[in-house]
Amino acid sequence: MRKVLILFLFLISLILPVSAELNTDIELPSETGIVESVQYEDAQNLQQGENNVKQIVKVKVLTGEFKGLERNIDNMLTGNPSYDITLKKGDKVILHAEKKVEDIISSDDIDFFIADLKRDNSLIFVTAIFFFLLLVIGRKKGAASLISIAATVGLMFFVLMPLILLGFCPIASAVLVSILAAVITIYLVGGFNAKSSSAIFGTVFSLILAAGLSMAVIYYAKLTGFSGEENMFLYSAHPDLNFKGVLSASMIIASLGALMDTAVSIASTINEIYETNKALTVKQLFISGMNVGRDIIGTMSNTLILVYLGSSLPLVLLSSNIDLQKFFNLNQVATEILSALIGSIAILACVPITAVIAAYMIKKQKQNIEFNFENKKGEF
Repeated sequence: MRKVLILFLFLISLILPVSAELNTDIELPSETGIVESVQYEDAQNLQQGENNVKQIVKVKVLTGEFKGLERNIDNMLTGNPSYDITLKKGDKVILHAEKKVEDIISSDDIDFFIADLKRDNSLIFVTAIFFFLLLVIGRKKGAASLISIAATVGLMFFVLMPLILLGFCPIASAVLVSILAAVITIYLVGGFNAKSSSAIFGTVFSLILAAGLSMAVIYYAKLTGFSGEENMFLYSAHPDLNFKGVLSASMIIASLGALMDTAVSIASTINEIYETNKALTVKQLFISGMNVGRDIIGTMSNTLILVYLGSSLPLVLLSSNIDLQKFFNLNQVATEILSALIGSIAILACVPITAVIAAYMIKKQKQNIEFNFENKKGEF
């Protein structure tokens, strides 16, 4: 466990300076404000002759250098719920600050705009509940899981993101980070043993398969990599990125959790079966692992499909208003379906791969331990 943590911290120490350089374009940090009053005013002919409503919002800055500053900010309401931010007195908001001039002398040299409502308090509250239950119910295993979650999130933000933004291959970067995340997570939770090692090997081989499949389907299905609004925002900020590669990387990352779960379940089962009956051969252990794997396949693949369906529910509802042939050939729909299928195929492959590796490694490691123990016993 200590070696894994040292490796993770070493990688973070290498990437943090790079990550800091990537944020140099942010001239001013966002600030938190609170709405003190709201007035409504009709605003006509601002968008192709449509009538719009304008909120004149008095906001007080709560954080930063200009804490206590009050500003009247225009907040346009166009009738589109995906863009409108309807405010009322007492709402906390995130303020985007922009310079009017290069050298800031006073608050008059800065414009404030309402970026969005402040929601991080809700995020913190729910996260705290999750961590509390994880530690209370999981105890030592829960603490190890908590460390592995922090390591995985750190790898995504401080390793994967800088690598892709610096121009490295998104697919190779995703595979590398996924392998590191799998090693850290599985060894932390399961310890350094044949069971954990076989689960890691099963996960790694399945990830490589998922990477190859994702590249193939993106090429043959002619997916663009632009399956959502966030891709357009990313394109405006980084037009030089390989968006097909980013799509493939997202497919790889999305399948990682299910693959680790499947691999660990099979390896743990084979280990327990061997502990119960050490006379079993590698072939018998493999067959037992496959029997368990077949039960896992149905629920795990279904889980992955449901995750994608749940995240794409608006698309599912949209199918009622569109010809089905046109619907299934939409870039976004095809992307979601193929992502779910690639993850499910990787899970299917993970079962026999992990079963054969775990059966061999667990049998051989236990035999070696027993053999060494008997030899030492004979010396006495």
